[in-house]
Amino acid sequence: MNKLIIISGPTASGKTATSIALAKLLNDQKIDAAVINFDSLLFYKELNIGTAKPTQDELEAVEHHLVDISSINDPLNASDYIKLAEDKINELHMKNKIVFLVGGSAFYLRALVKGMYESVGASQEIKDDVDKLYKENGIDAIISYLKEHDPKSLDNLHVNDHYRLVRAVEHHKMTGTPISDQKEKMDKEDPYDFSNNAHPDWDILHLYLDLPKEEHWKIIQKRSQKMFDDGLLGEVKDLLESGFTGEERPLQSIGYKESLDFIRGIHSNLEDCLERLNISTRQLAKSQRTFFKKIQPKETFHPLRDKEKIAQRVLAYIKQ
Repeated sequence: MNKLIIISGPTASGKTATSIALAKLLNDQKIDAAVINFDSLLFYKELNIGTAKPTQDELEAVEHHLVDISSINDPLNASDYIKLAEDKINELHMKNKIVFLVGGSAFYLRALVKGMYESVGASQEIKDDVDKLYKENGIDAIISYLKEHDPKSLDNLHVNDHYRLVRAVEHHKMTGTPISDQKEKMDKEDPYDFSNNAHPDWDILHLYLDLPKEEHWKIIQKRSQKMFDDGLLGEVKDLLESGFTGEERPLQSIGYKESLDFIRGIHSNLEDCLERLNISTRQLAKSQRTFFKKIQPKETFHPLRDKEKIAQRVLAYIKQ
């Protein structure tokens, strides 16, 4: 069995620092380890500050994969990610490396480990048609379509989750059926039980990081402030000046959307923009927790207080 260590958790829960520390620990003991990203926004080479992407020093400290692999004008979907991740995991396992799968995009994680409920991919013609609808009329047009054709998906998805809202429209246009029907069918087959996964040769250890909400809220506030201090607004302005419109789907994600709204005058001052970012991030963390609770990770750790416990758990797992 090939070892695969999943480190998951809500945004700003210490996943990057934990994974790097653990990979270094193994490497120091002459056990080759590598990190594979499953945070969807880290795919994009233009997005750095607003994604809390690992620094160049961190990326070089241990072997990283699936970071900076695409451009925001060429977004990746879950199917793209699964192919890339499976190939990379198999390649690293062939080299006898311990793989850390790290991120907060629970949808991508479940799709990789359990398989996708989106069994039919949309044709390029339909993708272009829906993309045109989205770019010309905004997310409101997507929401209106789903209200009529797939209200269950609309109820289950966050209004800021533009990617999956758009995918739901594409699926309906392609198949004539709601994607929520496909999801319900897969849910009955227990898609959240990672001990029974689509890859029988993977021996999975799932470490879930979380901390009390009030403590987490303070960390989120500090991280939001640091993003602005590090130049998030400048990063967004540079993207606009380089030719991006701001309507690209990755630029509608948390941090970038609020910055665009400030630049365009929707937020009257920087304090309002920062508060909106804090609220959006807290809402994201809540939705991530909800998703991960369905997965029911068996081992939950505090990212700061449980550092030694996490290290000992990983070492014991490696020796099994």
